[in-house]
This record gives sequence, structure tokens and C-alpha cells, in this order.
Amino acid sequence: MGPVPEMIMRGRRFWYLDVGEGTPVLALHGTFGRAEIHRPLAGILGPGYRLLALDQRGHGRSSHGGDFSREAFVEDAATFLQAIGPAIVFGHSLGGVNAYQLAARHPDLVRAMIIQDIGAVTDEPEVAQPVLDISSWPRFTRTREEFVEFFADFPAVDYFLASLVETPDGWRMLYDYDDMMAVQQGNVGHWWDDWHGSSCPALLLRGSLSPFVSEAHAQDMLKRPNTQLVDFPGSGHWLHDDDPTRFAEAVRSFTGQIS
Repeated sequence: MGPVPEMIMRGRRFWYLDVGEGTPVLALHGTFGRAEIHRPLAGILGPGYRLLALDQRGHGRSSHGGDFSREAFVEDAATFLQAIGPAIVFGHSLGGVNAYQLAARHPDLVRAMIIQDIGAVTDEPEVAQPVLDISSWPRFTRTREEFVEFFADFPAVDYFLASLVETPDGWRMLYDYDDMMAVQQGNVGHWWDDWHGSSCPALLLRGSLSPFVSEAHAQDMLKRPNTQLVDFPGSGHWLHDDDPTRFAEAVRSFTGQIS
């Protein structure tokens, strides 16, 4: 299948990134993200891999509004892979939950999974702030610099600015803020059954400074058979930015083990 930027699935339009040829790797971004942020992953994977990064529902240039339940996200990914074929699935944050739930519910579609910095519990007290209140975020500005200034103190500011687009009148985010609140609320829960519900090889990447996966929780996740853990000392939730060298080494080492 050649590079096609859009696909109609389940009555919705989805945009995706398609780079390279070979073993498919599906990348699922986190809340507030978009497919484009995963473009560097193609270079990390190197020859012999086909990176497919999906603008998940409500994000990027895919359709907005509607259902943001766990089932909706998982079935989107399943429908996509039913058209592409089984893949190694990489997921960050929200995308990580989607990935391991996909593996549990559609094991025939997931050859292996890489889960970046999200646990099997996304609720208090494991996660101190499972839902980020974005009611104070600007919805529109006249200049790009106003958004840049607002996000200046955020971790991984480039992650958030990646969804910023120019319109004839100014600047806005690609996503709807009410959608993002619904996405976050739908991702809160205890998902141990899903985490233990698959048997494919799994790599868990954990930032030591991240508020999403404690060391104890990561050790509990290691009780799942066929699971490896790589810690990133001094890194946070966006560990691929904090320690890109270690991230690349971990991804290459793991994908090289998948035949």
C-alpha cells in the first residue's frame, strides 16, 4: 500500500503519516498530540520498517467530535491495522493505553508493543492529576508568539506547539478543547485486565521523573510475561526528547528482537 494521507474508517476521516517500507510500526500519540510528532521515529527505526503514525480521533487533521471512549480509540486502531496488517505498535501516554488495550482485544493485529510512560492505572492515587484542566488555555490568538509565551513553562513545549496552526485571522490549535477534556476523562481508569490480557512481546519505557508511572508500579507491570522495562534516569513523560539517544537505542534493540 502506497502512502495515502487519509482513510475513511467507521464513518470518520483519519489522517496518517506513512514513511518507509517493510515491517509496519503503528505509532499512537498522546493527548494533545498528532501524527507528525512521530516523524523522527522513522529515522530511529531505519531501513526495513514502515512507520504509520495515526492522527487519532479528535486530534490533528482527523475528524473531531463524537465518542471518545476507550472502545472508540481501540476500534479505530484495530480497523486501521485490519487494512494494513499486523504491526509493532508504539504508544505514548494515551496512545500507550490504546496500544495495550488493542493488544488485549485484537491480539492478531499486534506483533509487539512499545509503551512509553503510561501505566496500567491512570487514576488517582497512582496519577496525581489524571485530567489536566485546560479551561484557561487560549483558544485563539492573533500571533503565534502569544501561544509560544503561554506554553513557555510547559514541559516539552514543542509537543504542544506541534498542533498550532495558522488561520486567515490568527492562530489556533488543531483540536477542540472540549474534545480534549472528553479524551482525558475517557482515559481515566484501572486497566490491569487489559495489560495482562495479551502475550506479545512488550517494552515499557519509563521516565524516572514522570508523574505517570512510579517505580513500584513499573515493577508490578513487569509481572506480565514477555515484558521488558527500560528506565530513563532524569527524564520525564516526554523521555524521547529528554534522552533521545537512550530512546533510540531502546527502540532499536527491542524491534530488532521481533522476527
